[in-house]
Amino acid sequence: MIAIQVEKLKKEFNGLVAVNEICFEVKEGELFGLLGPNGAGKTTTLNMLATLIKPTSGRAFVAGFDVLREKEKVRKSIGMVFQEPALDNYLTGRENLEFHGMMYGLSRKEAKERVKEALRVVELEEFADKLVHTYSGGMKRRLEIARALVHQPKILFLDEPTLGLDAQTRRKIWEYIKRLNKKRGVTIILTTHYMEEADFLAQRVAIIDYGKIVALDTPENLKNILGGDVISIEVDNPKNAKKIFEKLPWVKKLNQENGIFYLQVEKGEEKIPLLIRIDEKEAGFKIKSINLRKPTLEDVFLHFTGRTIREREAGQAERFKEMAKRHRR
Repeated sequence: MIAIQVEKLKKEFNGLVAVNEICFEVKEGELFGLLGPNGAGKTTTLNMLATLIKPTSGRAFVAGFDVLREKEKVRKSIGMVFQEPALDNYLTGRENLEFHGMMYGLSRKEAKERVKEALRVVELEEFADKLVHTYSGGMKRRLEIARALVHQPKILFLDEPTLGLDAQTRRKIWEYIKRLNKKRGVTIILTTHYMEEADFLAQRVAIIDYGKIVALDTPENLKNILGGDVISIEVDNPKNAKKIFEKLPWVKKLNQENGIFYLQVEKGEEKIPLLIRIDEKEAGFKIKSINLRKPTLEDVFLHFTGRTIREREAGQAERFKEMAKRHRR
């Protein structure tokens, strides 16, 4: 069964194409990731699927309902955790959840029962009657997930669910999300720019860049596209090094970022000695550091876009600044 179907979905803002005719499906019970840098179109995509903004063109169906023609049915079928906190800090955790339940038409009795269960799922029963402004960042995130579950949605949208959290808290949130998907069968779409988050959580990942999906598959299959190993080399003269590396016949693909080269190779352990033996004087550069590892989703992103996610985020920021200037004129 298909839980979400997206057909050539597009969104423009004042001439800026934020989402560019993307297509994908999410199966019922799947945990699906939208991976990309800030400004790539991930949040805009979720907002269109949640009926919060209207697409410029294209179609989408959520839980079988048209996002344009059946907005109310879509909204009753989904839960959403926004990127920015959306809790009332001067209500208790329990009050936040009960209010949400009643907004969805639950009776007071039913809301109380659902809230109790949702708090148990995210292990916040002990703190349920404390004011939210006393919660840590991780506790607030867990409460927002609980709130999204109160009306028992078929589908859960998580927009950057661990943004701004420390590594330990992030890992805890991952466990809650995985448990929701596995034990309760909730269909989940999450957006993230954290490679390790997408790798750990998502059964399939769509890599989105400048509003377009550039790759879609399981994390393992995406990494297998690269195959072999990745050798990262930091040098003191990138210009000279590039000339040498481009001539090496066993380098499948060469990428560069901030003086560091990434060489996709087979049997990397055999290639390291060959690189170390390069004559420094003749080549015109020195190797400062060299490392060997298996491909990651960061390498996959680099493979399909030519840049790392960090570089893309810097580029997106400049792009939006330029668009803002044009709009003011």
